[in-house]
Amino acid sequence: MSDFADVRLHVVTGKGGTGKTTVAAALALALASGGKRVLLTEVEGRQGIAQLFDCPPLPYEERKVAVAPGGGDVYALAIDPEMALLDYLHMFYKLSPTGIPARTLRRMGAIDFATTIAPGLRDVLLTGKVKEAVVRKDKSGWAYDAVVLDAPPTGRITRFLNISHEVSGLAKVGPIKNQSDSVMAVLRSPQTAVHLVTLLEEMPVQETIDGVNELTSVDLPVGGVVVNAVREPLLQPADLAAAEQGSIDSAALAAGLKEAGLDAPAALVQALAAETLEHAARVALEERGRDALAGLSRPSYELPLLAHQVDLGGLYALAASLCEQGMA
Repeated sequence: MSDFADVRLHVVTGKGGTGKTTVAAALALALASGGKRVLLTEVEGRQGIAQLFDCPPLPYEERKVAVAPGGGDVYALAIDPEMALLDYLHMFYKLSPTGIPARTLRRMGAIDFATTIAPGLRDVLLTGKVKEAVVRKDKSGWAYDAVVLDAPPTGRITRFLNISHEVSGLAKVGPIKNQSDSVMAVLRSPQTAVHLVTLLEEMPVQETIDGVNELTSVDLPVGGVVVNAVREPLLQPADLAAAEQGSIDSAALAAGLKEAGLDAPAALVQALAAETLEHAARVALEERGRDALAGLSRPSYELPLLAHQVDLGGLYALAASLCEQGMA
C-alpha cells in the first residue's frame, strides 16, 4: 500500500544539484507501475525529462516517454508559459492559439511583456496547466491516475505554489483571480503532496528543513523526504566509531595490505589512514543529517548513489526502490 495512495498531484522539489528531476522521473515510473497512467511535467524549460528518457526535446503536448513495470505508461509534458497563456486566452476569451491574434501577440512580444510586468501571472499559468491535467476526465474516468511535477527548487517552491499571494496584487476579481483560486483549491487539498529531495549534506538538509517549514506556514501539504545518492559505509560500525575518535591501527592497515599481496610503504599506510578518517567523518555527518531530517516527522525514503550516469535502467532501479519503500 502506497503512503500516498490518495494523492493525485506529486510536486517534487529540492535544492539544486540534489537530483530532483531524476527523483521526479523515478517517482512517475513507480506510480505508473502495474498498469497506471501517469503524466510527468516540468516548468523550468530545461528539457531535463527528455534528457533522462533519451528522447527528443518535448513539445508543448503530452507525449508517451516510457512503459512502466507491469504495463503502465508515463507521459511527459514541458509546460511553456507562452503556450500556457495562449491556452488561457483560448479558455476564457475564445482566442485561438493558432489564429492571427495569437501570432500577433507572439510577434509583438506581448506574452513576454505580460509575464515580466506581472511575474505572479507566469506561475498562475504554469500551475494552472498542471492543475488542468490533475482534474481532467475522459469517458473512463481520470485522464491520469497521477501527475508528477518536477517543480522549481526549494528556494522558490513556496512562492511558486502559493499563487494566491502573488495574484493578490494583480487581480481582486475576474478570470485570473478565479483561476488562481481553483488552482489553490487543488494545491492545498489532500490530492496534493509536496515531496522534498535532499542529499545527506549540511546545506541541502538545512534547505529541506527550511522548505518544509515554509510550506507548512502557508498551508501547503508536505509529503515525503527523499534522500538521494546514499552511499553505504565502507567500514564496520566498530571500525567507524574508532575512526571517528581518531583511532587508526596503522599496523593492522599495513598487515592487511601485505595479506592482499601489496606493498605497504609508510606513505601508503598514512594515506589510507587519512582516507579512513575522512570517510568516518563523512558517515558521521550523514548520520547527523538523518537525525535532523527525522525531526521533520515526515515519511523518508533513501535512494542509492548510482555507480554511473543516470540512464533509463537507473531510473527503473530507483523506481523499484521507491515502490519497495512504499512511496508509490
